[in-house]
Amino acid sequence: MDATNLRDFYRSPLGRLARRQLSLVIRQRWKNLDGLSVAGAGFASPFLGAFRTEAARLACLMPERQGALVWPHSGQCHSVLVNEAQWPLPDNSIDRLLAIHCLEQAERTGPLLREMWRVLKPSGSMLIVVPNRRGLWSRIDATPFGYGLPFSRGQLETQLTDALFAPDRWGEALYFPPLSNRLMLRMAPTLERMGSSMSVGVAGVIIVEAHKEVMAPISGSVKAIPAQPVLKPVNTTRPAGVRRH
Repeated sequence: MDATNLRDFYRSPLGRLARRQLSLVIRQRWKNLDGLSVAGAGFASPFLGAFRTEAARLACLMPERQGALVWPHSGQCHSVLVNEAQWPLPDNSIDRLLAIHCLEQAERTGPLLREMWRVLKPSGSMLIVVPNRRGLWSRIDATPFGYGLPFSRGQLETQLTDALFAPDRWGEALYFPPLSNRLMLRMAPTLERMGSSMSVGVAGVIIVEAHKEVMAPISGSVKAIPAQPVLKPVNTTRPAGVRRH
């Protein structure tokens, strides 16, 4: 999916509904971004607009495999075409990082996650949205979530921990099926509320917030050396006045 396809999807009735539901979840996680540096990776522009009046600095990083669009349409441009493993940002420069339509379409997830780790501040957090392997949205290619590599929760957790991230807040969204007929679109908010209350694990996307681990874990191949007992010679000297029988 290139940037034009992604833009057209979010302009469709189904895309606008998906955007609304995902924006609600993102805003619940990030209630106040006043004075923070915020970046989006992948195709995050439909969700960054709500932060334009809050964030001190805003960047929309669009990978070269997708292509880039000018965003926003008016005012100063905040979008830039980047190599997925080489971002034009200093170390420890981002407070909040939103990755959507990003990880599942990456050429190599390891270097991409390491680049995310590099630019994120030690006190910052990253919010990742990926297609759920068990969900219906990843099985139908009528939406962008049907392209690329979907994840299970265990697979995503392994990827994050290997890249020195600590995932600590998990969630899901898009419980309604990716169908564009009017009846289904009308029922979608009700289905979303029902699915989120049941938490059955078959939502369209997995959402996780992760934090940067500054201290590297010790490799499992390193083992502590057990303490050796200290050996002392037995005192063979008899106390004075003691006679041998």
